[in-house]
Amino acid sequence: MSLLQPCFQQFSSAFAPAFSSLLPPPSFYVSVSRRSFTYRCSLQSETDVVNGKFDSRIAERDEIRLGLPSKGRMAADTLDLLKDCQLSVKQVNPRQYVAQIPQLSSLEVWFQRPKDIVRKLLSGDLDLGIVGLDTVSEYGEGDEDLIIVHDALEYGECYLSIAIPRYGIFENINSLKELAQMPQWTADRPLRVATGFTYLGPKFMKENGLKHVIFSTADGALEAAPAMGIADAILDLAVLVASRKALIQRKGALDTTHEILERFEAHLRAVGQFTVTANMRGSSAEEVAERVLSQPLLSGLQGPTISPVFSRHGGKVAADFYAIVICVPKKALYKSVQQLRAIGGSGVLISPLTYIFDEETPRWRELLSKLGL
Repeated sequence: MSLLQPCFQQFSSAFAPAFSSLLPPPSFYVSVSRRSFTYRCSLQSETDVVNGKFDSRIAERDEIRLGLPSKGRMAADTLDLLKDCQLSVKQVNPRQYVAQIPQLSSLEVWFQRPKDIVRKLLSGDLDLGIVGLDTVSEYGEGDEDLIIVHDALEYGECYLSIAIPRYGIFENINSLKELAQMPQWTADRPLRVATGFTYLGPKFMKENGLKHVIFSTADGALEAAPAMGIADAILDLAVLVASRKALIQRKGALDTTHEILERFEAHLRAVGQFTVTANMRGSSAEEVAERVLSQPLLSGLQGPTISPVFSRHGGKVAADFYAIVICVPKKALYKSVQQLRAIGGSGVLISPLTYIFDEETPRWRELLSKLGL
């Protein structure tokens, strides 16, 4: 999975109208990413930097540390996801940076800025993290110790966008290829780009054929850079979630990761799914199954579950009804109820699903494979 695969769309926002003819509003952005949860095995008690790289040593602590975003929309969405997975974070004091998840007794939760989560994964101060894939890519800089465990948590937005003016020399530029082929960019007059992503930005430009580019570092309101005359284009990335490292050596880290991953997978699979239960008269389970399977929306995940419903009549216990249990997506819920009624179903009960567990999540097998286990 690459964060740097371009897909062009029109960019709707505009710069201030007083720009020079070379610096009008942005005209397109490049879509690049998805939601993610990344795991990093990191086992250091001390951190030295050698030739710009962290020197890893096994940490002298028993607890497993999970880094979560400390503020903003991503922080709220992350806490909501954990709560939905019955992994509620308990924070005694909202001003504290450390919290607990009672269901995972060996785990500590540390609230940090997203970029600090990645840095502390690299230094060994954290073992697990939920941050943006863009943040992992930018601050992880391709470090092999960062392992993506889950890349589809289904919240947050992440896209790499390069915004250019809409008129002047850029008026007819509608793709990165066309931008790269503009004759204006030379070694003496390179394309000037303002970005907060000093690792991803140059990498992205190089991969897309832009050779003559210089970058100016900027944070915050990048849209102002062209108006100030310091850039021709802006490169920005909306935030998502991801991080990785103590799996192999830290006691309990692999088991904790397995549980978190399974809960995430099972919950996300269950989102929008409902259990539908109904009673139906029939001569046998097979006969009832024939009627149920004759309806296109009543097959469930692998087929309906049908079991006898026992009642007492004249002192005798007999099965006059059969209970049907199926899983139905929300969009097909009402039509499913109609189909059940049409074949004799009654007493229809509906409840949302919390989890749908598979025999084993494919992402777990992938993780073990990456770790050589």
